[in-house]
Order: sequence, then structure tokens, then C-alpha cells
Amino acid sequence: MIRLRTDFFAESLGMGTSMVVLMPQAASGIGMEGADAPGTGTSVDGPAVPVLYLLHGLSDDCTIWERRTSIERYATEKGIAVVMPEVRRSFYTDEAVGEAYWTFVAEELPQLVAGTFRVSTAREDTFVAGLSMGGFGAFKLALNHPERFAAAASLSGAVDLTSMDLDWTGTLAQRVWDGREIADTADDLLGLLGRRDPAELPALFLDCGTEDQLITQNERFLAAAEDAGVDVTSRLRPGAHTWDFWDEGVQDVLDWLPIRG
Repeated sequence: MIRLRTDFFAESLGMGTSMVVLMPQAASGIGMEGADAPGTGTSVDGPAVPVLYLLHGLSDDCTIWERRTSIERYATEKGIAVVMPEVRRSFYTDEAVGEAYWTFVAEELPQLVAGTFRVSTAREDTFVAGLSMGGFGAFKLALNHPERFAAAASLSGAVDLTSMDLDWTGTLAQRVWDGREIADTADDLLGLLGRRDPAELPALFLDCGTEDQLITQNERFLAAAEDAGVDVTSRLRPGAHTWDFWDEGVQDVLDWLPIRG
């Protein structure tokens, strides 16, 4: 696997930011035999590879998935590129007082990735997943742009902001939304479920621990999906809001993704 920490200027943010990118490599090392299928990689004549946009949570950054899980090893075994962008504490939203992180992650980032790395831009090769705030971001991308993604996964996601008490975030809610209504907007995931044609949506995977403080939100999302006729592969299992849970969960997400061989 080729690992790159890239720093660049984002026009939508008006400032420099970062992402970590993992690219399959036609090579093997001790303990990695059979990984990274021959012919994959970033060479000019190499094939484009499938890509997973992997989103971080509220307290984290673009390096956290590498530091808390073995995502590089897991992705190597699947021959898939992984893009982990930096979005700070934005809730994947164009902040009322701040930067346009939704525009960045939904519009500028995929264009930058496609123009810089040899990844496929086909819908069937494009996936998104995330944890907590990133789980919200993954489903937000999938429900607002279903034409771009073959599958989306949320691990312990904050998937129902309309009923979430945001007082504990201090000034975050004021900075991000500044009193704006969330219902019936791009941030209202449950509302979006009812406004989308189920046949046009990507495959959805929801994983949450039964001891997680966000379990009731995830249960509400599943109920709304059932009411809307949207199929969701779900797993509510013992566990809390911890990296042990997400390390296991992201492996299962990679097994579940319809990665073309």
C-alpha cells in the first residue's frame, strides 16, 4: 500500500487543509502475501481502483483511522483506495460562521481526488463510510448524492440531528447552524429517507452498539427507513462508542462492500 499525507489548498474553504490517502500497490512484504493484486496502483498505465471515502468523528482528524485501527492492512487485502479527509468539527456542513465543509467534501474533494489519483469515478466503485459524526457525513453524502455511491456505511452514527441535544457541544451548534432549522434540509437524514426513491439509493449499512449513547438515534433511523421502504443492512450489537467497536466494524464494512474483483 502507498500511504500519502497530502496538504493542499481548498478553494471551497479558502485555506489549506489535509487528507490521508491509501493507494493499492503491486508489491508484497513479509506477512502481506497475496495482498494488493498485481497490476493495481498509481502508475500511468495501471487500472483505476475502487475508492472508499472514510470519514472521521467529532474529536478527530484525517489521521485517526490509521492511529486507532489497522485500516491500511484491511484495505490492502481488498485492493481498495481509501481517502480520509480533514473536516474538523464541521458536521460535514457549510458552517454558518466558518467554512464550507459540505461543499468541500461533496464537491471539491472528489474532483481533486479524481484528478490526482488513479481511482475509479464510476458509481459502482465509489463508497463512503464513517464513525459518529462521520457516520452522519457518510449517510448525508449517500442520501443527498445517491447517484455517486454504490454503498454507504455508518458506524455509531449521529444520524438524527433533529432530535439530538446539541447543548453539550458548547458553541459548536451556534457556529455550524446558528439557529438554522435542520428539519427538511440536507442535514435531516430521516426526512431525506422519505423523500428519496428507494430504488435509486445506494446500499446502506448501519452498525451501532447497544450500550452506545447514540443507539436511540440509530433505532429511529431504522424505523424511518422501514417506513420509507428503504432497505438497510443493520446490526445493533453489544458495544459502546469505542475504537474496539469501530476497528471490528470497519473490517465488516469492507467485507460487505460490493467491491468488484
